[in-house]
Amino acid sequence: METTSRVGAQAPAADGTAQAVPSARRTVDGYLLAPFPWYGLDEAFTGQRWLMQVGATADGAVEHGSIGHGDEPSVRAEGTLGTSDKERFAVVVTVAANPVRRSSDGTGVLEATSVSSAAWLAGVGLLTHTWPGQMDHTLRDDWLDQQTETAWALADDLEGSDWSALSLPVDGVPTPFHYRESEFGWVLAGSTKEGVHLGAYGRGMSAYGLGFAVIKDITAYA
Repeated sequence: METTSRVGAQAPAADGTAQAVPSARRTVDGYLLAPFPWYGLDEAFTGQRWLMQVGATADGAVEHGSIGHGDEPSVRAEGTLGTSDKERFAVVVTVAANPVRRSSDGTGVLEATSVSSAAWLAGVGLLTHTWPGQMDHTLRDDWLDQQTETAWALADDLEGSDWSALSLPVDGVPTPFHYRESEFGWVLAGSTKEGVHLGAYGRGMSAYGLGFAVIKDITAYA
C-alpha cells in the first residue's frame, strides 16, 4: 500500500514518516502549518465540531489531521462500543496527496500517500474509540494490534469485497468513495479535486447522508 507509514497515527518515527502530535489536540497551531486545505462535514451538519490531532514528519511537515463532529467519543472507555450506544460522531481525516519523496535525513524514500492511506488512518481512528464489552484491560493491547493489522489489510484492498461504492458530495460535487461497515462503526475513503485524500469514520451517524467541504477558517474550530 502506498502510504507514509504504518505508525503514522500512533507513535514517533525517526525516519521522517508521519507521526501523531498529541500536543496538537485542542490547538489550531498544527493545522495552520499545513500546506493543503482541511476538510470537514459541509454546512448541512449543524452540530458540534472540534479539533483532534495532526500528523507530521520528523522535520515538522504536516501530512494529515482530523476534525471531529457530533458527540466527542470517550477514548478507551469500557462498555459496548465505547461509553454508550448513544454516541453519535463522525471524524473527517484529511491526508495530503504527496508524491514519492526522500526522508528528512536523506537516507531513504517515502512512499506516496493514497486513498489507502486515508482508509487506514480512518480505520485505526475508529479503533481508538472502541473497546468491546467485557474485555479485560490487559487484553486490549493485543486486540488493538490484531485489529490494526486487519485495518491495514483492508485498506490495502479497496477493490475487495469488504468495501462497497458510495457517492457523496465534496464541495457540492458527487465524488466516489470506498465504504465499509463493521460492528464498531463505519469507514470510508476517497479523493478530492483539491489534491488531498479524505478518510472518515463514525458511529451513530449514517454515512449515507454526509457531505464534505473545505473548511474556510480552521481557527473557528479552536
